[in-house]
Amino acid sequence: MRSELTEVLQRHGTSRSDLIPIIQDVQDVIGWLPLDVLQDVANHLNVPEAQVFGVVTFYAQFRLKPQGKHRVRLCRGTACHVRGSGHIHEAIQSELGVSEGGTTEDQLFTYETVACVGCCALSPVIMIDESYHGRMTSEKARTVLEKHATAAR
Repeated sequence: MRSELTEVLQRHGTSRSDLIPIIQDVQDVIGWLPLDVLQDVANHLNVPEAQVFGVVTFYAQFRLKPQGKHRVRLCRGTACHVRGSGHIHEAIQSELGVSEGGTTEDQLFTYETVACVGCCALSPVIMIDESYHGRMTSEKARTVLEKHATAAR
């Protein structure tokens, strides 16, 4: 992990304006943002650690915990909500054995809800990584998750 961090830091300057691009690149390489890495970024930019942590916690794109191999997102927008995303939410949590924001013990899936994925005509929608799955039911959601789990193992 240290060598990857060193490579990222060498690609960027030391200006405060480099903060977001650096942490984006670090997260792309490592998969998440460990606290010791954020300290190294702060040292590289000569800014307080609190400033780096403030940016990381402000933007939803940044993750302070390890993520699963696959990211499962359930749309909770109005159209999806009206068409039953609450039931799908319960089914996903039950199938994966985690609550929202959690990662399965085998590190295969991380589950989260999002405000909208922009596919209202297909509602309710779940995304697994970058694949959209529309017109979901609880049973369809379970089936899609099982297929992804089987393919990943």
